[in-house]
Amino acid sequence: MSEQQTMQTMQTMQTMRKGTGSMPTRHTTTQGILHPAMVGEKFRLSRRQPSSDLRPFVEHYWIVTWDLRGQESYTQEILPYPCAHLVFDAAYTRIYGVMTGKFARNLEGCGHVLGVKFWPAGFYPFYRRPMSLLTNRTASFEEVFGAGGDALETAILTQTDEDAMAALAERFLCQRLPVSDERIAALNQIVACIAAEREITSVDDALARCDVSTMSRRTLQRLFREYIGVGPKWVIRRFRLHEAAGRIDAGGSVDWARLAVELGYSDQTHFIKDFKAIVGKTPTEYSRRPA
Repeated sequence: MSEQQTMQTMQTMQTMRKGTGSMPTRHTTTQGILHPAMVGEKFRLSRRQPSSDLRPFVEHYWIVTWDLRGQESYTQEILPYPCAHLVFDAAYTRIYGVMTGKFARNLEGCGHVLGVKFWPAGFYPFYRRPMSLLTNRTASFEEVFGAGGDALETAILTQTDEDAMAALAERFLCQRLPVSDERIAALNQIVACIAAEREITSVDDALARCDVSTMSRRTLQRLFREYIGVGPKWVIRRFRLHEAAGRIDAGGSVDWARLAVELGYSDQTHFIKDFKAIVGKTPTEYSRRPA
């Protein structure tokens, strides 16, 4: 990296520290990570907060590092979130839209990747097209941002300091800072409400409990598909399945029939079917997996 780029990176890091209080590592929740006991065992996960300028669009930067030299490769599985990611991965930097199935990444040897996790509606102003076009697919860096992806990927992944890695991604996005709109904040708030309130098990519940009772179901569904890429019903079901996987990972016995009702399913059979479709195992099979 040139001296000018180094200086710009340092300035960006200073900006991030001003905006976030010394750019702290965010509390690393493992929600959505299947087999979370492997965090720290097979790989390390850390997060960094964005500066105030990017905070309306970016939830956090995440860095995964691993060293499995002399060990078998390891496949980490993740339940999908209703958001897009920009992932800097050696020779495969991509933008990932919302994936409706679980995501798996094989880790071998040693390495690291840096990802930018956008808020649910946060990538829309960068993409400037309906996010449904990215659902269940990835896009190249060039397709969205134009040329320069290889150089930025190299600059980020050759860093040994995680703050510097995040700062380079931050500087790049700040140089392309989009104009926000009220819908972005409103939709992000609705998704946050769905995630936090387990009593929300239907779109009507979301309309009533997320302070959007004046909005029609059709309008909410249209805005979700345009700004996020999936419908509100999908978002509700995925967060409830996140909760189910989290309860299983916490250990102890689980009353599956009762859990199914609490998560809004009409019966246990539908809950098991949905869980297996996304996780690849029934709840019972997942609970019996080797530690």
